[in-house]
Amino acid sequence: MTSPQASILGLGVASPPALTSQETAATLAQVRCGVTPRQQAWVRRLYRHSGIQRRGSVLVDAEQGTAGFEAFFPVPQTPDERGPTTASRLQRYEQEAPPLAEAACRRALADAAIEPGEITHLVCVSCTGMMAPGLDAHLVERLGLSVDIGRLHLGFMGCHGALNGLRTASALAQTCARPRVLVCCVELCSLHFQYGWDAQKIVANGLFADGAGAVVVGEAGENAWRLVDTASRLTSGSADAMTWRIGDHGFDMTLSSAVPKLVRETLAAWIEQWLAGHGMTLGDIRHWVIHPGGPEILRAATSALDLPEQAAQLSAEVLAEHGNMSSPTVLFILERLRAQGATGPCVTMGFGPGLSLEAALILCE
Repeated sequence: MTSPQASILGLGVASPPALTSQETAATLAQVRCGVTPRQQAWVRRLYRHSGIQRRGSVLVDAEQGTAGFEAFFPVPQTPDERGPTTASRLQRYEQEAPPLAEAACRRALADAAIEPGEITHLVCVSCTGMMAPGLDAHLVERLGLSVDIGRLHLGFMGCHGALNGLRTASALAQTCARPRVLVCCVELCSLHFQYGWDAQKIVANGLFADGAGAVVVGEAGENAWRLVDTASRLTSGSADAMTWRIGDHGFDMTLSSAVPKLVRETLAAWIEQWLAGHGMTLGDIRHWVIHPGGPEILRAATSALDLPEQAAQLSAEVLAEHGNMSSPTVLFILERLRAQGATGPCVTMGFGPGLSLEAALILCE
């Protein structure tokens, strides 16, 4: 349980400058993943039913379109080709992640009306790349943060990473007077596009995208959005349902068709028990921020909690307009909710390898 002594002071998000339509993404994918016309048709059909209209990639820009993606991921000449090495992909991550993260952080700082020099702690979250000095060191220099702030990196967790970042920020907010904890999530999922005929990897290719989100956390009472509590549940016997591993040609994801079933079977009882500890029920929650891992996972979560379709409207909108950006995605949804002037209790949820379920209870007043 998180001590109820932290508030969300500001939120900011950032996307790559150019977004690619899902139709164009399918055209690029089918010649890199499918060999036969039947396989290529399957890829197009999968992309068409993904719930996504467009997605961002740091490999795409407004002037040259998808030329950067096509140069980084050339059409394979043999069935055994698997694209750039992991080292090449991580070199690109080191080049592209800091500026995207910086943009989200600057927007969060502006939203909180806080100067960079006021930040007391920095928490970075990313599962799509790594380097040392890390993203935290890059952001200290880029943002003009104090060189004496506490820095922490939460790496390789997955789509639920932002919730772990909020939990960490809430704990850090108890450690000093007038805390200002900056949490930054940045993911460049498009760098890990996978070649070849592998259904689970093709599903991942069709869902994931690039983006960054940041949040400033401070003391309770400073802002109407109070971080009341966080919760975590590791689903027993589900370690193979969703995995994220380092391969020779990027990071490899497996995403079993069992994941929606696991969400339907485990989510409601866990959330109900957690809310009961706060004297609340599912009916007391006015807003639901559900990580849209994909349309099936989103449907599974709303079904498990017996929610109306409109409860997941913002989640579905972010999925459609940005794709699944992994950890920053829930911050994109929260940013939209905040812009609407939402009031009342809000539950934010994310799902990741484990199978891990993470949640945060936020009181918007």
